[in-house]
Amino acid sequence: MTRAILALNAGSSSLKVAVYPETGDRPLLTGLADRIGAEGKLTLRDEGGVALPVAPGPLTTQAEAMRRVIESLRIDLPVAEIVAVGHRVVHGGPDRDAPAHIDDALLEELARYAPFAPLHQPHNLNGIRAALAEFPGIPQVACFDTAFHRHHPWVNDTFALPRAYYDKGVRRYGFHGVSYDYIAGHLAETAPHLHDGRVVVAHLGNGASACAIQNGRSVASTMGFSALDGLPMGTRCGQLDPGVVLYLMEQERLTPAQIADLLYKQSGLLGLSGLSNDMRELEASGTPEAAQAIDYFVFRLQREIGAMAAAMGGIDALVFCGGIGENSATIRARTCERMGWMGIEIDHHRNGSHARVISSDLARTTVMVIPTDEALVIVRAARAAL
Repeated sequence: MTRAILALNAGSSSLKVAVYPETGDRPLLTGLADRIGAEGKLTLRDEGGVALPVAPGPLTTQAEAMRRVIESLRIDLPVAEIVAVGHRVVHGGPDRDAPAHIDDALLEELARYAPFAPLHQPHNLNGIRAALAEFPGIPQVACFDTAFHRHHPWVNDTFALPRAYYDKGVRRYGFHGVSYDYIAGHLAETAPHLHDGRVVVAHLGNGASACAIQNGRSVASTMGFSALDGLPMGTRCGQLDPGVVLYLMEQERLTPAQIADLLYKQSGLLGLSGLSNDMRELEASGTPEAAQAIDYFVFRLQREIGAMAAAMGGIDALVFCGGIGENSATIRARTCERMGWMGIEIDHHRNGSHARVISSDLARTTVMVIPTDEALVIVRAARAAL
């Protein structure tokens, strides 16, 4: 029987799954339970990308999605024995800088951070509880999106608020840390001279952020207290004057719940374009509003890349990852257009063919496209628990 490790990433309306052998970095199976609820759909694929059969049943809750995934694994991988489970958790709090073994005390601790990440943390914890019920007695590990950023310099970790709020946990946490951890590890293996230098990584997807990584460690991030800050995203606003929130409360009479819905679900590319949160649709649409949404996204990305480089006193490499970063040659090209002052110059043929290195041979700054692999980071943490 094949000993295997399960990686789970439970979101607000989705459950990503990957199964890896106990040794080896190629998955046996990957899958997604999407739109959990009345319209939920589960898809699973083998290591060659071929669709696999899935077990019948509802997908209205995280627990039901977990049960369907487990039942499907028994169909598709009947000789696999799950010996450890790894979970992505958005918020690990101010102190945790590494994966942690899951027990009752950790679950209680992580539940306290739900107010810091209200649209993510509860779903992460629901996914963990469902997995604990399905896999009793085997090691389960939590990997925190905030952990990679926990050693920021104090000036990149705080807000200019009374210090009592910092002590209460109101600080800049940074997110997408599991993705950045993978990129840093990949550079350490394939380009150690860049890993030991100053790298800006742009994780661009429905959620988007940029991170300054120096000598393999995060020193600054565009995301702050919440996953709303920094770059505009699919449906999230990104950087926002706090006075806007006060205006929405006082003049528009919006409730906290209505403001949260506006900033998390109605803004970003969707709000600006009035069309879609999907960059592919915006690039293809040709409407003036879609063009303006893309213009704003590129402008903010250029500005934040500059800020991340400034935090390190320079830049040796720019790395694109995430769904947009890995697949949109247009966004990469437009982002790099006005950044020659940073030594950034791309080769348009390389960029158009999605080469790993897309900078020109004479460019002072290396520009790369590296597909991120959060599941592999989670699996490696679960292996360590064994």
